[in-house]
Amino acid sequence: MEQINGSVQMEHALLYAFLQASSDCKFREQLHSLQSQGIVSFVKGSYCYDDEVELQTDGNRSGHLQNGELVFDPQVNEEVVRIIAAQLAEIGDQFDKEIKARVVNDLVQHFLNENLSGEEITQRMSEAVEGLARAIPSDMEQEKAMLVLAMVLTKKIANTMPSLLQRVFSTTVNYISQQLHNYIVRMLRE
Repeated sequence: MEQINGSVQMEHALLYAFLQASSDCKFREQLHSLQSQGIVSFVKGSYCYDDEVELQTDGNRSGHLQNGELVFDPQVNEEVVRIIAAQLAEIGDQFDKEIKARVVNDLVQHFLNENLSGEEITQRMSEAVEGLARAIPSDMEQEKAMLVLAMVLTKKIANTMPSLLQRVFSTTVNYISQQLHNYIVRMLRE
């Protein structure tokens, strides 16, 4: 079972809740298997703000075990994450129509290429999101548009090839964590 690092826990939860709330999700069975495999789990129904949790010298966030589960403070309510994810999914449904099949198919091919490292695939995802963000007219803030586009691409790739869900989910979490983590922390605070 994969252990979830505290620094990407919010990203895992937000992406999972987004996919659950999305319309036209053809991979529900595989999505539920992410949770049963321990790739996605909700820790005591809450998440942490990483900038308020002490950073250790090894780069990990501090936390403690309570009843064998990792617990972080202060907490972000699971329900808040679900509400925000549902709102983002509504925006995603609007963006969905703007994303050309070619972009999705190109990403599917990258995910199928086992010679590409995780870092290279994350870079391809980043390039696709940035290209779409420039091409899709939007009056919303750039970070929000990029977050929604990354999550919609995840859904579209998994709809095209459900067997890629685990790999695309992990890649998207990495991308979001690297590029949009601070935005997510701010968004969950509001």
